[in-house]
Parts: sequence; structure tokens; C-alpha cells
Amino acid sequence: MPRTEYRIYVVELSKRVFNENTKFRLANPQFNGALQCLYVGMTSKTPRERFAQHKTGHRNKKGHKISSNIVEKYGLYLRPSLYNHIDPLPNREAALKMEEQLALELRRKRYAVWYN
Repeated sequence: MPRTEYRIYVVELSKRVFNENTKFRLANPQFNGALQCLYVGMTSKTPRERFAQHKTGHRNKKGHKISSNIVEKYGLYLRPSLYNHIDPLPNREAALKMEEQLALELRRKRYAVWYN
């Protein structure tokens, strides 16, 4: 059985998310409007496949929604230049840690960022 690898990805969001979503705005007090609003995620699929799942409100076999409402409503496109430098990760725990590290790094650069 092939080993599952996880990838980090970044989606650019419409700036409407900052004005319309209070949780997003409160999570990003450093944002000054000059840069973009972003979503950072991790997946065992390709970033393109995962983005498509978000945009269609994908549900798992049990019927639970596994897509982000923020990406479904505000997601515009993938931003590979912000994640292509990150190699696939060997397990979910490492991917979650890298997802958070990248999100916080992008916030320090004054992007507005959402991650889970």
C-alpha cells in the first residue's frame, strides 16, 4: 500500500471575506488591506483537487461537510508561488504543523490568513 503524503496549499480569497466575516477579521488584526486574504490548508490530494472540493461544498462518505465555508464562498484560485517550496510531508501531524507555520509566517508578512 503506497504511503500517504500530505501537501500544503494556499488559496487566494476575495477581500470581501475581511469585511463580511467577523471571525476572519478578528483573526487578522495586522491586516492593512495592501496584501491579499489567504486560506492555508493541507491535503492528501493534489492542491487542485482539494480546491475543487472546497468550491463544491464536498462531503465525505458519511455525509459530513469536509470543505471550508470560507473557501467555498470566497476562494478565487490557488497561489502556488506561496507553497511550491514546501515538500510533501510524511504524515498528518507534520502537515498540520507546517500548515500553521506557513499561516503564521504569511500573517507576519501582513497577509490576512485563515487556517484550520
